[in-house]
Amino acid sequence: MQQRSASTAKNLVRKIWNHHNQIQSLRRPPCDVFINHRCIDTKRTISGLLFDHLSRLRLHPFLDSKNMRPGDKLFDSIDRAIHECKVGIAVFSPRYCESYFCLHELALLMETKKRVIPIFCDVKPSQLHVKDNGRCPPKELQRFAYALEEAKYTVGLTFDTLEGDWSKFLTTAAEAVVHNLIEVDGEETHKERKYFMKNYF
Repeated sequence: MQQRSASTAKNLVRKIWNHHNQIQSLRRPPCDVFINHRCIDTKRTISGLLFDHLSRLRLHPFLDSKNMRPGDKLFDSIDRAIHECKVGIAVFSPRYCESYFCLHELALLMETKKRVIPIFCDVKPSQLHVKDNGRCPPKELQRFAYALEEAKYTVGLTFDTLEGDWSKFLTTAAEAVVHNLIEVDGEETHKERKYFMKNYF
């Protein structure tokens, strides 16, 4: 009788562990790099290729069309990924500023003090402006304009999709991302060390 009870208990524990492992495998890893872009402009070109390139480097980039699943809440998923990420990539295209979502994501990246790498794709920084279409509250417009100005005055990359060397550009962009991730990790380690020294010594 005792042997049967022990065997049943072991089977139950095994089932629980199997279930736990299945749940763990379904969980998405935290986002390293958030790719902010106007989907209709760059999903099939620069943003999609960059996502694939970074994934091959075993990083965990976030691109809404690749990471989100049916049933995911749009703002919840995107905002969580921005809060988790270490580095943001803002892919500016000619019609980028027409998208409320693009500007919201950019503002959140700036407000959460993320390291942002701007990519000016077929557009010059001076051509990017937040427009008042009458549907956005003045406070939001101000928030978006501030984030856009901050991005425009951050050193970034430029790319011409007709004339540019795609392979070279993807390598350069990936190197910039890796360099920034290393720097962010170094800053976080330094902060943790300072906190530990302050609180435990």
